[in-house]
Amino acid sequence: MEVRLTLLAILTLMLAACSDNEKHTAPAVNERDSASVMTTYGVNTLISDSGVIKYRIVSEVMDVNQVRMPSKWSFLKGVFLLQFDEHFHAEAYIQADTAFYYDQKHIWELRSRVRVRNVNGLVFTSEELFWDELKHELYSNRFSRLVTPERTMQGTYFRSDEHMRHYTINNSKGSVQASDIEGNKEEPTPADTSQQAPVLPKRPAAQARAKTQQQP
Repeated sequence: MEVRLTLLAILTLMLAACSDNEKHTAPAVNERDSASVMTTYGVNTLISDSGVIKYRIVSEVMDVNQVRMPSKWSFLKGVFLLQFDEHFHAEAYIQADTAFYYDQKHIWELRSRVRVRNVNGLVFTSEELFWDELKHELYSNRFSRLVTPERTMQGTYFRSDEHMRHYTINNSKGSVQASDIEGNKEEPTPADTSQQAPVLPKRPAAQARAKTQQQP
């Protein structure tokens, strides 16, 4: 009898243990808003569009996050972009201390010590520059400085095509060539009308004569 009671108690405990199948685990993380899809170190890669290589990216660290809105690539330790023309010839370079690329909008946002230089000797510097790949233009709403072999200009608003062949600077100041101003003609330098004093003939020096004695 005691053996049966013992077996019954054991079976009761086993059934109670089997009925308690609830697992105490944390819920799954569905929103990966703070997780990066990829983080790459020592980046040196080519970017192409429709089979045409557009530029090269060189950066110490590239962080890709396609969950955050908007989706973007982050270059928090600086970036160097080498731009190519349709014949794969180096056309210009762009560098900045910090950069973000919004891959869905195809827009580059460059921040802090932005510098652009092309093969024509043009040098652009600013603390901000946006590059819209769809509209093929560059623009900045911060103070910018543009230096070419012919002139130097600076202003608080800048817009240009992506090749920096046609550009606009508002609220500008700087130096330009006189030939750039329409209708400006150089005045001929007036001739020197000052007259020198006439040279007077020198008076002949007095000649010494022998002293004559007077008669008493």
